[in-house]
Formats: sequence, C-alpha cells, structure tokens
Amino acid sequence: MNYTIKQFADMFHTTEHTIRYYTDINLLPCQRDTGNRRIFNEESANWMRGITYLKNCGASIKDIQKYCQLCRLEESEENLRARYEIILKQQEHAHQKAAEAKATAEYMDHKVKHYEDILNGLIPDDTNPGTWTQEK
Repeated sequence: MNYTIKQFADMFHTTEHTIRYYTDINLLPCQRDTGNRRIFNEESANWMRGITYLKNCGASIKDIQKYCQLCRLEESEENLRARYEIILKQQEHAHQKAAEAKATAEYMDHKVKHYEDILNGLIPDDTNPGTWTQEK
C-alpha cells in the first residue's frame, strides 16, 4: 500500500515537515509520483518505525543517521557490531526512561490516593501550601 505524505505523517503522529526533513537528509526512503510528490510504502513505514523508536529513546538525529547509514551498507561483522552498539546504547536509554516513567506513575498514584483520602474525610487537607507548617 502507498501513502501520501499527509497519511504517512498522521500514521506516525508527526508533521509533514518532519517527514520531508527525514527524506531530505536521507533517513527515510520514499518514492516520487508523476507530480514529484513523495509516496511512502511499507518499507518506508518500517524505516519510520525504527527512526521513531530510536528518537523516543533519546537518540540524536546524527546517531539515527549513522545507524541508518550502517543499515544500508553491505553486511559485515564490523557493520553488525557497530549497529549492535548503537542499539545497545539506546536500549539503556529506553530502560532509564521507563524507570523514570514508573517512578513518576508511582508518585502520581500516591498523590491520587492522598487526595482521595482527603476527599473522603479520612485526613485533613494538607495540600494547600498556606496550611503547611514549618518543622523545627
């Protein structure tokens, strides 16, 4: 199946500008129709998924470009190891972000319970800074 730039951008929850930028810097492959408009296919979608995941891990555009360039090179053990190192580094970032997100969710769970206890009259409202007391 082929996608227009608008359909493709919508599919990946990004902007058409971002998609154009990715194609212009050779991160994302695309075809051109007879009107020279960008057309995207399943191969493009596979590349975009990889780019999106790397970006979500915190990879820079430069790192993503390096990875994509390595993917386009002839297979070799050196090439495979270089790609592996990039993915390994991004895996570490992904796990770090997941741990931070888990800690944030746990904090928010605690705050929700705290507010529910206040609303249910189980504890006094101590959430207003004007009611805080300074401990000595």
